[in-house]
Amino acid sequence: MELFTRTWGSPSSPAMVLLHGVTGTGDTWAEFAPRFADRWRLIAPDQRGHGRSPRADAYSFDLFADDLHGLLDAYDIERAVLVGHSMGGVVAYRYAERHPERVAAMVLEEAPPPVPLGRELSPRPAQELDYDWALRAPILAELNDPGPGWPARLAAIAVPTLVIAGGAASHLPQADIAAMAGRMPAARLVTVDAGHLVHETRPDEFAAAVEEFLAHPNR
Repeated sequence: MELFTRTWGSPSSPAMVLLHGVTGTGDTWAEFAPRFADRWRLIAPDQRGHGRSPRADAYSFDLFADDLHGLLDAYDIERAVLVGHSMGGVVAYRYAERHPERVAAMVLEEAPPPVPLGRELSPRPAQELDYDWALRAPILAELNDPGPGWPARLAAIAVPTLVIAGGAASHLPQADIAAMAGRMPAARLVTVDAGHLVHETRPDEFAAAVEEFLAHPNR
């Protein structure tokens, strides 16, 4: 899977990979990334089935994580900070479950917690889409049925992690996001009352939270 990517910063700087949410593209990080480009090498892909990346025959969080693994290898990155919004946050923590040695730290912004969410598939919009509608059903199915092993998997993620919740305006269960952070041994929780799109609705607060975390990820 060859992903379309955007990059900022010097190739010699530490790497940060920015993972967008479902239906989005790497363009969602266009305001955030330049704030860090003097110290970080930032890479924002369009994940499979989104934007200018290819449509695929299959979609799953394991496949998104495989794509991320290939991306790191293609850019010759041994370890990276992963910043994931919504679906991208799930991709990040699923990748960290499988390849913790490749993840320096994580920022999970409004990432759906691995509990049955009970979400329903909405009708397809009539307009032309910037993503493959076929990806929505399998991704939603995984979010609605994450399987029985997720508590142990979360407890095994020792990567320094910042969990950012969007507060009461978010459609995600905030108590479950807090519980997810509590199960991860090196995670801390910050709530920014901005709803689901924290990095777009409150860009200054989001960037400040990430900046503070990356300055002291093991605190």
